[in-house]
This record gives sequence, C-alpha cells and structure tokens, in this order.
Amino acid sequence: MGGKNKQRTKGNVRPSSSGRAAELLAKERGTVPGFIGFGTSQSDLGYVPAVQGAEEIDSLVDADFRMVLRKLSKRDIITKLKAMQEFGMMCKEREAEVVKGVLPYWPRIYCKISLDHDRRVREATQQSFEQLILKVKKHLAPYLKSIMGYWLIAQCDTYSPAASAAREAFEKAFPSSKQPEALAFCKDEILNVLQDHLLKETPDTLSDPQTVPEEEREAKFFRILTCSLLALKKLLSMLPKKEMHSLEGKLMSLLSQNKFWKYGKHSTPQVRSAFFELASAFCQYLPELVKAEAPRVCPAVLLSIDDGDAVVCPALWEAVLYAIATIEDCWSHVNARKGVLPKLWTVLREGGRGLATVIYPNILPFISKVPPGITEPKLEYFRTLFSSIIQGLSSERALASPSESSAIITSFMECLRFAILQKIDEEDEQRQMHQMLIYDQLIPLTDAVLQEPRLQHGPLFYQIAETLSSWEAKAEVTNDDNTNEVFQRLLSNFWDHLLKMCILHVDKLEADEKTLFAISDMLELLQNPKTATKPNNRKSLKVKFSDEDESERSTENGKIPEVRNNSDSEIQADLQHSSILRKEPLENLVCSLSELSIVYVNEQKSEQHLKFLSALLNSFSSNRVFQVLLEQGSNTSCSPAESQEDIKVHNENPSVQFLYVNLITWLKEDWRKDMHFLVDILYSVLNCCNSNDERKVILDDLTKMDLKWIVFLQIIQKACSSTTKLSLISDWLKGDMLGERLVMLADDLCHLGLKQIATSPESSSSERWTVLSLVLSQHIKNESLIGEIYVERIIDKLQAALSKAKDLSEAGNTEPSVSFICDVASSFFSSVKGCLLMPSSEDLLLTIFQLCAQRQDATHLTDLLVCKLKHTWICGVNSLVCQLRSMQNQSTFLYKSALWIKNQIQSSSLDVKSLQVLISAVSDLLSTLLEADRQSGCLVGAYVEHVMPSRSEWEKLRESLSAEWMHKPLLEGRLSMNCEHLGSCVKLCGTTKLPGHLCTSALLSKMVLLVLENDMLKENEDAERKKIDNIIAELLYSLQWIEELENPPYLLQEYLHMLEEMQISYQKFSVLSNTTNLQQTIFDRSEEHGRLWSLTMAKVIHGENAVPCEMKKLFKTSEGFLPLTEGRLHTLQCLSPFLIEEEKRELVFHCVAKLMTCTQTELSSTDGAFGCLSILNSCLNDRSFGCDHLLPGVLKIIISWKNDNEDSFLFSCNLKETSAQLLGFNIEMVRYLPLLLKYSTAPLADTEWDFIMCSMLAWLETTSENHSLYHVPLVQIFACVTCDLASALSAYFESAASKTTENLPVNLVSEWKEFFSEGIHNLLLPLLVKVTGETKTAAEGSFQNSVLTSLGEALTYISKDQLLNHKLPAKFVAGQKTNLPDNLQTLLNTLSPLLLFRARSVQISVYHMLYKLMPELPKFDDEDLKSYGDEEEELVLSPPAALMSVLATQELLLENILECIPVGEFAVIQPLSDEFCLVLGYLLTWKLTLTFFKAASSQLRVLYSQYLRRTKSLNKLLYHLFRLMPENPVFSGMTSEVPNKDTKTFFTEELHLDVKGTGALSSQIPHLACSVYHITLKDLPAMVRLWWNSCEKRVFNVVDKFTSKYVSSVLSSQEISSVQTSTQLFNGMTVKARSAAREVIATYSVDDIFIELIIQLPSNYPLGSIIVESGKRVGVAVQQWRNWMLQLSTYLTHQNGSIMEGLSLWKNNVDKRFEGIEDCMICFSVIHGSNYSLPKKACRTCKKKFHSACLYKWFTSSNKSTCPLCRETFF
Repeated sequence: MGGKNKQRTKGNVRPSSSGRAAELLAKERGTVPGFIGFGTSQSDLGYVPAVQGAEEIDSLVDADFRMVLRKLSKRDIITKLKAMQEFGMMCKEREAEVVKGVLPYWPRIYCKISLDHDRRVREATQQSFEQLILKVKKHLAPYLKSIMGYWLIAQCDTYSPAASAAREAFEKAFPSSKQPEALAFCKDEILNVLQDHLLKETPDTLSDPQTVPEEEREAKFFRILTCSLLALKKLLSMLPKKEMHSLEGKLMSLLSQNKFWKYGKHSTPQVRSAFFELASAFCQYLPELVKAEAPRVCPAVLLSIDDGDAVVCPALWEAVLYAIATIEDCWSHVNARKGVLPKLWTVLREGGRGLATVIYPNILPFISKVPPGITEPKLEYFRTLFSSIIQGLSSERALASPSESSAIITSFMECLRFAILQKIDEEDEQRQMHQMLIYDQLIPLTDAVLQEPRLQHGPLFYQIAETLSSWEAKAEVTNDDNTNEVFQRLLSNFWDHLLKMCILHVDKLEADEKTLFAISDMLELLQNPKTATKPNNRKSLKVKFSDEDESERSTENGKIPEVRNNSDSEIQADLQHSSILRKEPLENLVCSLSELSIVYVNEQKSEQHLKFLSALLNSFSSNRVFQVLLEQGSNTSCSPAESQEDIKVHNENPSVQFLYVNLITWLKEDWRKDMHFLVDILYSVLNCCNSNDERKVILDDLTKMDLKWIVFLQIIQKACSSTTKLSLISDWLKGDMLGERLVMLADDLCHLGLKQIATSPESSSSERWTVLSLVLSQHIKNESLIGEIYVERIIDKLQAALSKAKDLSEAGNTEPSVSFICDVASSFFSSVKGCLLMPSSEDLLLTIFQLCAQRQDATHLTDLLVCKLKHTWICGVNSLVCQLRSMQNQSTFLYKSALWIKNQIQSSSLDVKSLQVLISAVSDLLSTLLEADRQSGCLVGAYVEHVMPSRSEWEKLRESLSAEWMHKPLLEGRLSMNCEHLGSCVKLCGTTKLPGHLCTSALLSKMVLLVLENDMLKENEDAERKKIDNIIAELLYSLQWIEELENPPYLLQEYLHMLEEMQISYQKFSVLSNTTNLQQTIFDRSEEHGRLWSLTMAKVIHGENAVPCEMKKLFKTSEGFLPLTEGRLHTLQCLSPFLIEEEKRELVFHCVAKLMTCTQTELSSTDGAFGCLSILNSCLNDRSFGCDHLLPGVLKIIISWKNDNEDSFLFSCNLKETSAQLLGFNIEMVRYLPLLLKYSTAPLADTEWDFIMCSMLAWLETTSENHSLYHVPLVQIFACVTCDLASALSAYFESAASKTTENLPVNLVSEWKEFFSEGIHNLLLPLLVKVTGETKTAAEGSFQNSVLTSLGEALTYISKDQLLNHKLPAKFVAGQKTNLPDNLQTLLNTLSPLLLFRARSVQISVYHMLYKLMPELPKFDDEDLKSYGDEEEELVLSPPAALMSVLATQELLLENILECIPVGEFAVIQPLSDEFCLVLGYLLTWKLTLTFFKAASSQLRVLYSQYLRRTKSLNKLLYHLFRLMPENPVFSGMTSEVPNKDTKTFFTEELHLDVKGTGALSSQIPHLACSVYHITLKDLPAMVRLWWNSCEKRVFNVVDKFTSKYVSSVLSSQEISSVQTSTQLFNGMTVKARSAAREVIATYSVDDIFIELIIQLPSNYPLGSIIVESGKRVGVAVQQWRNWMLQLSTYLTHQNGSIMEGLSLWKNNVDKRFEGIEDCMICFSVIHGSNYSLPKKACRTCKKKFHSACLYKWFTSSNKSTCPLCRETFF
C-alpha cells in the first residue's frame, strides 16, 4: 500500500506512520529519545533524527548541523563532499557550545566516512575534523576511544593529502609529548579495530555488495588492509616501551593467525610493502615476540628476497636486514642454498631489475651476515657472487642508468674488499682466492668498463684508486702474520694484470679512441685520486669495516674539488707524496704504453695513438717518459726535423730533444685539422724545461717557423685558462718575436679581406682573427698579453683597413673582413681598460662610427654588419666616456666625429635616407653619451657646440635655399616686394639631394630635443637656451620654406615624413621647453630681415593664437613705425591678420597719414607710398574694420598722383625697362582697387569710376603687350593683379545688375556692358590663346600657372554674345564635318584643344566658356536634318567634331593610365599631377558633350547616341567612371557609411568648378566623376542600360550595387518631381506622380475610350526595366491593349529621355492609331521606338506599310529581301 513513489492523496497533510509512531513513543515515555540508530552497543547512538515533528529537539542539535549531518549519510559523493566542507566551515564559524552539541553523533559518522572510497571526501573529513578539534578542544576526550582506531588508520591513508590532514588534526589535538600517552589510553580499542580489519573484514562486509561495484569494493578493502598494517606499525613505533608488554598477548594471537602471514604473498604490492614494514617494526620493537615466531617470520621474509616490485623492494630489504640481525638462528628456518641464495643470484644477474639503487647497497650487509657454513667452498661462493654482479652490470637497463651502474660498481668494490679481507687458513687457498678476485673479477670488470663509454665516467676508477690506497697502507705495515706480504703480492698481481690488459687495448692499429682516453683517465686517477670528482654523491647505505683505517675513507664524506685538471704542479707534488708502491708500477705502465704508442705513431701514423700519448704526457710529463719516447722514436724516425747540431745543443734535456725530433714534424703536417693535443704535448715539454729562458728560446723558434696560426691560438688560449701554463710562456708573449709576427698578421689579414679576390679559405682566416682578438682583448692582472706597443700598431692596421673598406665598391669581399674587425674591436673596447686613450683606437672608433652613419648603398654593408658595427662603436663610446671621466682628458674621437658630421650636413650631398641614417647614428651617439655621462653632462653640450654652424655659416646655408618660395606669398599678397634680388635661383624640380640648411636644422634639432628630454641643461643655462632657440628657429625657417613652395618635390615630402617619424617638431619642443624666448628670437629676425622670417613668425603666432606685446610696439607709436624697412614692412604685413580691430585701425591711420604726405620721389620706395599701401592692403585683405570712410580718400590721393605724374602709372607701356620699384608700387595700387570696391560704403563719383575703369583697361593693355616678360616675377604678379581687378569689376557689375543701381552713376552699367566689358574680353581671350600657344604645359614654369589662373577667372565672366562676336583668327581643320557657321567653328576649334592643356585653371575656364555655347549648337544640326529625306538608312550624326577629336585623344591617354586598375576599384589621382589634368579634361569634355546632348531634340539624340554607340566612347566612359568614383562617395565632412536621407553624397551635392577654387582638390575628380555618371544616367539611361546588360558578372554586380545604393534614389526622386512640376499639357491625357511609391499614373481618354497606365520605377532605376502595369481600361480590345502596354514599356526602356518624353511619344502613337494610321507590322507600333518616324515603306503586293529602320533590320537579319507579311519580293 505505502509504495515509495505513489502519489499522496490530495489533502493528506499528515506525516507518515513511522513519524507518528515516534510521536506516540515520546508521549508514552515522557522523554525525547534523541537520535535512534542501529549501533553495536547501547552507547553507540545513531545519527538520524527520529522525531521530525517535535520542537524540543532543537535545544540539543542546531537545525543547520542537523541538515548537514543528514546530508553526510547520503550516497552521492558530491553531496557528501559539499556537506563535509560545509560542516568544517560551520565548526569554524559557530560558537563552541553549538558545536559541542554535535559531538555525541560525530564518532559514528567519522568512523564510517573516514574510510570512504572517494579520496576527496576523506581529505575533507580530516580537514573538518581539525576544525572541530580546534573548536571543542578537550571536550573531545570522552569520544576518543571510539575514534582513535580509525584516526590512526586515516593517518596512514595511501592518499597523502588525506593522511597529512589527519596527522595535522592529531598534532592539533595532542602536543608531540602527549601523543604516546593518548595512544596508550586507547590501545585496546585501536587493536580491536585493526584486528577486525586484518582478520575479520572482507570486501563485502566493508561495502554494500548490492550498491557498490566489485572492483570498487576490492579497492577499498585492499586500501584499508594496507592502512591497517601501517597503522599497527605506527602504533608500535609510538607506544611507550612500558606499554608494549600489555599488548603482547593480543599481538601473539594476531601473529598466530595464518591469514596474517599470507599478506606477505598478497597480490597487491601496497599490502606486501606494508606487511614487510610491519615485520621490520616487530623486529625493532618486539624482538622477543619475533624470535618466538621465527619459524613463521624467517621464511615469510627471506624467501621473498626476489620480489621485484618497486613498491615492495625497499621495505622488503629493510625487513631482510632486520630479520637476519634480530633472529640469530634465522638461517636454520630456511634452506639458504636452495631457497635464498639462488633467488639472490638471479636478482643480481638481472641487474636488480631496475631497482639497483635500492638493492645493491644492501648486498654487503647481507653477505656479511651469511654464516660461514653456507658460504663454503668460499672460492665458488664468491665467484658466483661477483660473476652475478658483473653479469647484472652488463644488462641494458643498468648500462642505461648512470645511478644504477654506479650502485652496482660501488657494491662490487665493497664486496671485493670484504672478500679480500676474509681470513682463510690455507695460504694456497688464499692465493687462489686473491688471484680469482683480481684476475677473474676485477680486471675483467675494468676491461668491460673501459670498453663501454656509458660506464667510463662511473665510480670504478675512483673506487680502484681508493682500494689500492687501502691495500698499500696494509702492505707498508709490518705484522707478525705476514699480512703485508700478502698485500704486496696482491698489488703486484694487480699491476701485472692491469698492464697486460692495457697493452691488449693499446697494441693494435685500430685501437678504439674512447677506450684509449678511458685508459689515460684511469691512469691519471690512479696517480692522483684527488683530481677526480667523487662520482656518486647520492645518499646510500654506508658500511664501514672495523679493521680499515678511518682516514682512508674520509674523502668520501668531504666534497672533492670539481676541477679535473686544476694544475700540473699539484699533480706533480701529489705524485711525489704518493707511496712508492704506487709510483713505480704506474710509471712503468705509462712508459710501456707510451713506448707502444710512439711506435704506432711513427710507423703507422696512427692519430688515436698520438692523442693517447698526448693525454698520457699531460699527466705524466717526466724526463723518464720522454727518454723512453726518444729512444723508441730514434729507432724508427728517419726524418729528423732539425739538424744534428741543434739536437746536440739540447741534448741534455730529453723533452726538448723530443720536441725538435718529433713534435715539430707533427705540428707542420698540413693535413692535420685538430691540433690541441699536440699543443698539450708542447706544454708537457715546456713543463720539463729547466728555465723560462729555455722556454722562450723554444717558443721563439716555433714562431719563426711557418706553423699554422691555430697552433699559436691554442697555445695562447690554454695559457689564458691556466695560470700555471701562462707562467710557462709569459716571457714569449711579451717578446718582440711574437709581437712583430702579430703586426704582420694584422696587416696581411686586412689586405686579404680588402683585395678584389680573396685567396685564402675563410676558416683559416677566422682562426687568425681569433688570435688577434685574443691578444688584444685578453688581459691578465690589468696587463695586456703582448707588449703595449704592438697593441697600438695592430689597432692602427685595423683602422687603416676599415677606412679603405669605406671606399671599396665591391661589397662581397669586404664583408668577412669588416665583420672580423668588428669582433676584434668590440672585444678590445669592452675588455681593455684605458684602451681608448690611444690615438690609434680613437681613430678606429671614428672610422667604425662613420661606417654606421652612412647609407648602406654607399658603404655596401649588410644589415647584419651594420648592426655589428653599431654595437661595436656604442661599446667603444661607453668605454671612452668612463675613461674620460677618470682621466679628465680631451677626446679626439668626439671632436673629429663632430667635425665630420658638420661637414656632412652642410655639404648638401645627402638625400633623405642618408640624413635619416646620419641622424639615427648621432642620436645613438648622444644617447650613449647622455647615459654614460649623467653627472656632468658637459660632453653632450660640447658635442652640440662642435656640430653647430657659426652665424656666417647659417647665413650661407639660408642663402643657398632656392628663392622659389617667394612666388606664393607675393602672389597671395602676404608679402610685398619692390626689388628684384630674390636669392638663389636653383630649380628644385630635379634635385635629389637635400639643401644643407634642411639637413643641419633637422640634425641639430634632434640633438637639442634629446638634450631637453634628458633634462641635461645644467651650467650656464641661459646661454645654452639661447643656442637651442636659435636651432629650433632655423628648423621652423626650413619648414616654412617647404610650406611656401607651390609644388614641393617628392624629396621634400619625404623629408617632412622623416621629421614626423623621428618626432622632430615644434610641438615636441613646446612640450619640453618654454617658447617665449624662441618667439622673441624669431620676431627679432623678422624685424631685421623680413621675408621668410616674417612668414615663420606668422606661423608661430598662428600656433599660439596671440600676438605678444613686444611685437605691438612696432605700430603703437609712429617712432616704432618709421622708418619702414623691408623687415618691418614684412613683419607688419604678417602680423596684420592677428591684430584686433582697434590695432588695425591704428595701423591704418599711420599709413593714411603717411600717404597724404608722400612726395613724388617717395611713391615707389619702401618707406613711402609703396610700403604704406602694402600695409593698408594687408589690413584690408581679411575684412573691413570700421575705416571705410578713409578708403575713398586714399583713392583721391592715388588720382592726385596720377594727375601729377602719369609716368609712375604703367598704362599701356612696355615693361622691359621698368624698375622693380615702380612695378611694386603699381601692383599695390591695383590691389587696392578691388578692396575699395569690396569695403567702401560711400558712393564713388563719376570721375572716380572713370579712373578705375580706364586704369583697369590701360593696365590690362600693359599686361597683354608684355606677355613675353611673364617669367619676371614682378611682371607676372602685375599681370595677375590686373586680371583680378577685371574679375572683381565683372563680379561687381554682375551683382549690381541684379540689385538696384541707384548708387551708381547713370550710364555706368550700360557703359560697362557696351564698352568696358567688351574691351576686357577682346584683350583677354586672344591673350589666353597666345599664352597657352607659347607654353604647351604649365610645368615649364609655375609663373604662367598663376597668370593663367587669374586670366581664366576673368574670362569666366564673358557673356555668350561676346563669345559669339569674338575676334580670334579663323581656325579650321581639314576634313572636319560640321554644320556650324565659321566663327562658331573657329571658336570651338580654338578652345576645345585647351581642354587638354596641363593646367587646371585653363581647363576650367575653357569649360565655362564652352558650356555657355553648347545649347546653341544642336539647332544647326536640326536644320541640316530637315534637308535629309526619310530614305537614309541608319543615319548617324556626330556631336561637335572639335570636341570629339579632343575626346579621342583623351581616351587613348587615359586607357594607358587606368587599364591596370580593375573596374570597381578606386584609383586615387594625385591633385595637380599630369594625370589629374588629363582626367579632369576628359570628364569636363564629357560634361560638355552631355550638355550638348541634353539641348538636342529627341530625333537628334537618337542620331548622336548611334554615333556614341558606334565609337564605343560611352562604354569607355562608364568603365573609367567606375574606376574614378569612390566606393563610398560621401561628401567631405560626412562619415556615415550607410546612406540615409540626410547623408550628403557626391550625387546629392552640386559640384562648383571655380578657376581659383583650390579647396579640397583631392575630392574634385571623384566628385566630378560622380556628377558625370549622374548626368549620363539621367540623359542617356537606355545606353547605360545596354552597356550594363553587356558587362561581365563582376562588373555587372558592382555597377548594380553602387547605382542602387547611391544614385537610384536621387534620380527617382528627381524624375518623380519633374513629373509633378511639369508644365507640359497633353490633350486628353493627365499625368500624376506618387513620390512615396515611386509611381507615375497616366490617364488617357478619347471619345468613349478610357485607359489608365501605372509606371513603376525599379529600385535600381534607371538600370532595371521600368514596369508598366494596367489600371482601368474601357473600350479597348485586349490584344490592342497589350500592344500599347508593350509600346510604352519599349519607349521608356529604349529612349534616352525622361518619363514625360516617353509618355508624350506613346500618346502620339495612340493618337495616330485613332487617326487611322496602321501599325508597322514588324514592331507593331505606329511611331518608331528610336527614330520616332511613321510607317512609310509600303509593299506593292499587300500594300502594308513599315518603318524603314524596321525593314532594314528585317532584311539584314533574315538575309532575304521579301515582305515580312506576304513573302513577295520587296521592291
């Protein structure tokens, strides 16, 4: 009934029955039973709250704790883990009283959960237990006994974090002194728990078999077994001694159980390991108990001796040693010969099975405890033992591991010494034993080790040396029992066998080199064991023999020095001290081996024997050995190296004889690559020499010989690494012989590298460079290796070589040489103190610096080399600064390098890249100096001083700048000049080198900015700041010069980019320093010199936005103002834009006052009328400022001058002889007049107007007559200002015409129109033709460009009538088809080619003039068209031929420029370049063509479009447009990517083409291209559609996407609005437009017929087809209706016009239909779709009429001449 998962009945809110039972129980007994559980005793309460409804329970256990305890009984691991962590936190955070409430229920939970299968839960349990202990402290005591057993098991947990947490909790609960007591208190309970686990529990009793998988049950059981065994061991080790006896009874019962002893053979290694650990503990703490149980203990332990598990092995061997030590009669319980030893031999033969480091240290203790009875016969016993060990050593596993092989060898030697010491009564047996040990064991082992490279560096040789020492000690002590004799015999036996074995290895031609070296190492070690590092310093079990002397083993404890070969003298000393027992046999052995080797060397040329000999001599360089070698050598040697006399000289010393007889021969052998062992032999010889003089003689002899340099290199290298060796050769190193040879070497090397063809292989030269580097840079005790004088001479050679490397053009050969010199110099600079105080090394440093400071093109060095060189000189400069600081010397390097830099920058021979490299190098140099010289900073200041030009040098540099800069400021009126001297006239366009001024200012600015950045201005600050201000002023001057150039060459743009990259700017200076003084400096220079300084000043003020007070004194007082010099005049002109109105007024008053008092002679002087007019014009240029009433007064003064002296006014005269002063004066007067018109408010009198008009014409005549003088700057400016005056007047009257003219004199406007305007254009139009005719391109002189701009501006005001009545000479082109009258054709032929002119101003002005003519031209073609009959097939008419020929030329040129750019990619055109002019002309020509097209009638349009289709011009245009229009044609200033209604694009904004308008030239071509595309789409939609449909897919998509996104919306709205605003009226047809839906609705009605048509524009209008839908219709047949819909659709798609024009055509068609004209039966339309003709060609047979164009197409496409309907031949 009460199923677990059944739904509870609705409304049943009572608890379940068991809950109610608990409540009843409580009521009956009157008490609360707390927690009910299933404990094993009454006291063991459970942990499940029984009463769930009773409120009284809360007083005992906190509700939160109750919840947590409940969660702990869950099965889920995560739930338990989180609950346990929560329990720990609560124990930590809650009050102690609350936590104590949990204690009664904790033991049950702890005992269960501490054995949990999940290790994280176990760890968390111990951590929480620790928190509980910390909180409840001693209140835990009552519960200890129930917990302690499990707690001890937890401390032995196999999961170490859990075990350490349990131990920590234990330590927190009991201090270490109390821990044994605590365990003793609970010992019985602990033992009960442990015995239960060891004897009673099974996997199924520990875990529930129904819920826990078998694998998990077993794992838990084995873990608990292991922990229990370890816990018992821990209990034994921690219990106090006195408590042990009380446990014996219980432990006996445990040991008597067979189950317990089976754990020694358990399948789980952890259990076995724990068992053996426990066995050891029993032996240690309860030996009596163990002895009682010996029959069980001994077999369990000793018979497991071959257990190969890594976990078990350490514990097992410990148990083995404990067992054989504790139980005296242990061997009686096992069969040693059959059970134990065979297992041991197997383990040893297998090399310990990878556990050698564990097993082998225990072998000696083990065999020392084997009783004599078992070891008999000893000979066989020990033979088996050692053979097994040797066999084990040869196993692959032992060989592969150095630690394992070391353990085996050490164990072998320990056992060997033990075996030797065994007392054997029989002397014969003892001899046999010793012989077996030496001959059968030790020598074979040594032999095996010598042949196995992996064992050669093991401990064997060291161990042998130690063993020999102990034997020698025993051999020297005389005893009664003849022990010394035994050991002497043993030693001689050993040496004999060793000699035989070594000879076996050495005495063969193919001797193994590694084995030979191993022999030499062994002999060296035997000679002097102290030279060896103790091979194995790992901790291992040590065994000491009681009868061995302490001192013999002492070296094992102390660390042995690490050096193998510390010095030869020490070895010699040790050899003398070592016993005679060692020395003699060892020397005999060495002599025998040397003798053998030399034979092989001499007879067989055996290299490995020679190396072996070298190694022997290195350790044993005695005269005796050399004597043996010499005797043996002289027997075989047949080619002595020296003459007999020489040998006689050195006869007394065998080593020297050996050198001359043998060694030199070997050294001279060319084929030999490796020399170092020969050099070792040389040192052995030198060691045997008697004095340093003798050694020097020998080495000098060697130096004279033609030996390889590698020999000397190795001699010196070895000397540097050992002081003993250095002392042997120091005299030779300092001597002249070596010094001279090294100087020659340096010379050879430098020449070799720099010859055109290197002759020697590189490897040998690298050795020679290394020799040089070594002798220069290696210092010992602050002295150079070789003599100082030679160091200096070598450095001189290197410097000379590098300076040649600069001049060599062949890159390849200098490279290795330069690289080597770098290495040598670098190590020399960095390692030798005081080296840079030699003049030669400073020169070397300078040369290296110069190589780095030049372009790689010039020096032909690779990046890597430059990097190396840079590192070298920086290293050198650092050393130099340190030396200068300590020595207080002057540096020639710094002085010379500064002069060289100064020379470089002033020579004008650098391009941008060279300058950049130079500046970088100088920056690096300064940075290095700044870093190294932080304290004083004087070096840097002095360096900048050296580089800086003097005042006169600066002057020269400024003068050398080209005067082209003047053109722009003069033209713009920012400066006025009345003298011709304009400085240097160097043309800039072709230069590739930067002017010196630019280089100097840039470099010095970088230097001072670096100084300022590092804040290094210390002493004499004001003077320093002044210098810095001067430098920055010059930089600003340079920058202003570039800014004023009209078209700065690319070189200067690169220069500016470089300054930006290197952060050389005024902004950076203003951040680092105060700029007030700098401004004052520039102002003073402006006042003194004027010109470019004034413009520089204006630029600085513009940046600061305020005029400093100092500058205002110039115009505040009349004294400051006068006398006007050129400097002051320019300063005032440049200041004027920054002045406030009051200040301007003051300035103007001064000027007007001065003008009124001017005499005739002062008119054109700077301090007279010219200067004052200039300032007045500058002030007026900006805007009016309340002095308007003065302006007519000035005009009156000018008129008075004219009346007094007309010669000063250049009216209609030749300017060839005119002075610059007069020109300047006239220019200012002409400039004044437009300003007067602009700002004067008072009306001018008749006479004044007459003066202005007549002067203007007269000046224009002068301009026109002197066009050949336009190259003179002032004449050119005169021409410009007169044209500007004409423009200003034209504009004035143009605007006056639209306004009231009451202020003007009566006839003035009509006079202007009839006479003056005519006069202007009659002068200027021919002038334009003349000037452009003389110069084909504006690039020939920018002077013409400015004239053409002003001239063009004036010509844009020409009216259509004046153009038509031009006075230009007739110009016709042969073969040109035209319907235009002659004067119009002349005008077109003259002006159209100017669209190709390479000057924007000319192109724009010509465009404006032709634009006025275009609408006039189509009417002449119209008249001509009427003369044609309808008979002409496919008529084609060209737009104006003059334009078309220009277009053809442009197309050809443009194709070359743009063909490489894919359609749809934006081609950026550089403003004002040739390409710019070409593209501009092309687009303007098209704009004119399209204007002409729009002005033509529908019929003419058809003919023109046919022409464009035939020439493919339109297709070319469209392709070009999609290269010239930007991908995102947003109007400048707008950033929006996605077009919305407010976004301004090039399609929504009108394009204004001004002649002078230079604003945003970069956007002009894109805007113009968009404008042309817009017009094309609007006026030639059908043709664009045709082109679009024929495009390839990519272009098709590009065009569609672009047009839809940017153009369609504009065109649609224009089309719709044109319908809405159309004034065209149709008889019987009404047209309406819906802009929102982009629809046009036409309603046509005649008589009873009513038709409604809906025309829908597509989203990509006009590319997509226009959709025509039908609305209502009455009285029309369906077929007819379809025809008309199709016709309208055709008209709208194929005609190049608007919707209104299409509708008009369609209405005519329908009207004709109703008039009775039949359709053409080919196109089913009355009016032809493209040429708008009616069907007129009739078939004679069927009388049907057709359009002539339709028939023509029918005949050509069908290749027949029959009627389409009746199929009769058509006549």
